Amino acid sequence: MEQDEQHSIEEAAHSHTHTKLYDDDDRIKRTGTVWTASSHIITAVVGSGVLSLAWAIAQLGWIVGPSVMLFFSLITWYTSSLLAECYRIGDPHSGKRNYTFVEAVHTILGGFNDTLCGIVQYTNLYATAIGYTIAGAISMMAIKRSECLHSSGGKDQCHISSNPYMIAFGVIQIFFSQIPDFHKMWWLSIIAAIMSFTYSFIGLGLAIAKVAENGSFKGSLTGVSIGTVTKAQKIWGTFQALGNIAFAYSYSQILIEIQDTIKTPPSEVKTMNQATRISIGVTTAFYLLCGCMGYAAFGDTAPGNILTGIYKPYWLIDIANAAIVIHIVGAYQVYAQPVFAFVEKRVIKKWPKINKEYQISIPGFHPYNLNLFRLIWRTIFVITTTFISMLIPFFNDVLGLIGAVGFWPLTVYFPVEMYIRQRKVPTWSYKWICMQTLSVVCLIVSIVAGVGSVASIVLDLKKYKPFMVNY
Repeated sequence: MEQDEQHSIEEAAHSHTHTKLYDDDDRIKRTGTVWTASSHIITAVVGSGVLSLAWAIAQLGWIVGPSVMLFFSLITWYTSSLLAECYRIGDPHSGKRNYTFVEAVHTILGGFNDTLCGIVQYTNLYATAIGYTIAGAISMMAIKRSECLHSSGGKDQCHISSNPYMIAFGVIQIFFSQIPDFHKMWWLSIIAAIMSFTYSFIGLGLAIAKVAENGSFKGSLTGVSIGTVTKAQKIWGTFQALGNIAFAYSYSQILIEIQDTIKTPPSEVKTMNQATRISIGVTTAFYLLCGCMGYAAFGDTAPGNILTGIYKPYWLIDIANAAIVIHIVGAYQVYAQPVFAFVEKRVIKKWPKINKEYQISIPGFHPYNLNLFRLIWRTIFVITTTFISMLIPFFNDVLGLIGAVGFWPLTVYFPVEMYIRQRKVPTWSYKWICMQTLSVVCLIVSIVAGVGSVASIVLDLKKYKPFMVNY
């Protein structure tokens, strides 16, 4: 009898200790708070998209530009709150957890939605790798061009071919793509965050200095005027600007992953909604500052990348562009790793013998495990993204297309449909109609932005020969 009682006491003590160390899913207790979640979101959102905001506002003008930015921020905030409800199935306090966006779609919607989500997500990741190749090469060229302008005193136009820099960026990525367990290099995210804020604040500071130098705000109520550009260019530029702004706000793919770091109580939904309000508010204020000050500095001639339109002080511009290159070298891999993992998992499952490793001794380092399939497949991936970047090296066009492709399905459609299914919103009820109307409106915005970006690429390819673009 005494032994039974002792055993019960030990079990209770073990259960109590287990509760202290682990969450209800037997994973180590989460410690995230409102502030850590907010910082994760801000770090994820603020990136290379901020560089194109001045150009986007220049296409739309002083009235529509900031209004569109507020529209995207409100949509992102609302759909993020819907997505936060999908972290747990059923009960918001004790229901089964979804650890990723894809898992939530699979669990709640399943079927064709599951397949659609995979297609959109991996297409978006691949396209982002192309966009980052272009952005990285442009910043590498900007450093070289800055040096040329400085040495010639501004007399030489210093036009440079983008091809060598894109190839150099591709070679760097081939090397980085072979690093095993890249996803475990947590310090990379910290460096990327520091770099993204470095170039963003330098860009903002230089735009403010330019406005002070001009002594007035440039720009117009309707943006770039017809005459300066053709009517077709004005229409496509306006549409494309929507995609550029959408790209700057894209982070819904990782919202659930961020939510999975939050401790309870209170419920993860409550904490995540607070974090979303804070982070979207901070990000929107920062984006409005960057976009509006950039437009005020350059007016309708605002460059596609704000840092390519300013050349003094040279040393500060070089620091900003170096920060972009460092950030984008790591960011490329962050976006490519899920594609690598997906393909390798499928191929190895079908042909297990292909997953063979050869140990190579490296003096002074641990032996390197060379996987021939990984070497060939990842190298092909990088070569294709580099090739397409050289074919269409148009920063704003590609960013607009990526934003258009990802905005409606990932930011609006899936969160809305999952929320409706999760909360059992009655079909044709007032709430259902409002949510579906929002989804349709955002679908139209995505289509318009996509058409504008494709049309802009076509127009640019008429002016520039593929593989022969100079900046």
